[in-house]
Amino acid sequence: MTDTIEKIDPLVDYIMKNCLWQFNSRGWDRLKQNAGILSQTCEILCGEEPVHETAMDRCYWVDAVILSRAFKARFPWLLAMTKPEIKSLFKALHEKIDHLTVHGSLNTELTVPHY
Repeated sequence: MTDTIEKIDPLVDYIMKNCLWQFNSRGWDRLKQNAGILSQTCEILCGEEPVHETAMDRCYWVDAVILSRAFKARFPWLLAMTKPEIKSLFKALHEKIDHLTVHGSLNTELTVPHY
């Protein structure tokens, strides 16, 4: 568990400092974007080809390509991980990003029902 935390923290730090997609003004949009971008980033890092049939899939795919390139360049230890390890890491990363950007956020505008 400690190893996972040590690996997640720099990934979270990079996202929080460099990725504008995490600042959408609606909570449900943030959850969709987090899921779309992080799942496709994980697929790319696992050597898989993400599905990008819809316009939103393509939008998430572009961000996922950029994020996967940044992660490979900054965190070379990702390249030494197996697919199951990467998938497990990204599951935990996704949960942490969802918590930080939506569920644990103090921004009350995220829950305004008229947005």
